[in-house]
Amino acid sequence: MPNHENLLGGPAPTHLPDDPEPRELLASGADPADVAAKYPASSLAWARLADEAYEAGRPVESYAYARTGYHRGLDALRRAGWKGHGPVPFEHEPNRGFLRSLYALGRAAQAIGEKDEYERCTTFLRDSSPTAADTLS
Repeated sequence: MPNHENLLGGPAPTHLPDDPEPRELLASGADPADVAAKYPASSLAWARLADEAYEAGRPVESYAYARTGYHRGLDALRRAGWKGHGPVPFEHEPNRGFLRSLYALGRAAQAIGEKDEYERCTTFLRDSSPTAADTLS
C-alpha cells in the first residue's frame, strides 16, 4: 500500500474540485459578467472580470472583482481541507481561478498604491504556487 506522506513536513497540496461549466462558458467566449452571475462561486469568472477591468484602465473595479474571486476561492479551499497555508498547485486546473484572482488582487492593489496588500498577495501567490507566480507575472 503506497504511503502518501509529505516527506518535506508541510501540508499536502490542496486540489479544488472541478467545476467545468464556468470554465467551458468562458472558453467559449461567454461574457464573464454573465458567467459570474450564473456561477457566483467561480473564482475564474471573477478573475476574468478583474482582468478586463484592469486592461480597460479601471484598477479600483479590478480590485473589487479580484477580491471577490479571492474570497470565493478561499471559501472553496477551506471546504477542500486547506488550513490556511500549503501548496495550491497551478498545475491543477480547478485551482487556477483562485490563483488568478490572487494575482489580480495584488496587481490591482499595486496600481492603487496599496503596497502592503500588493506585497502580501505577491508572497501568498509565490508560497501557494511558484508556478502560478512565474506564469501570471
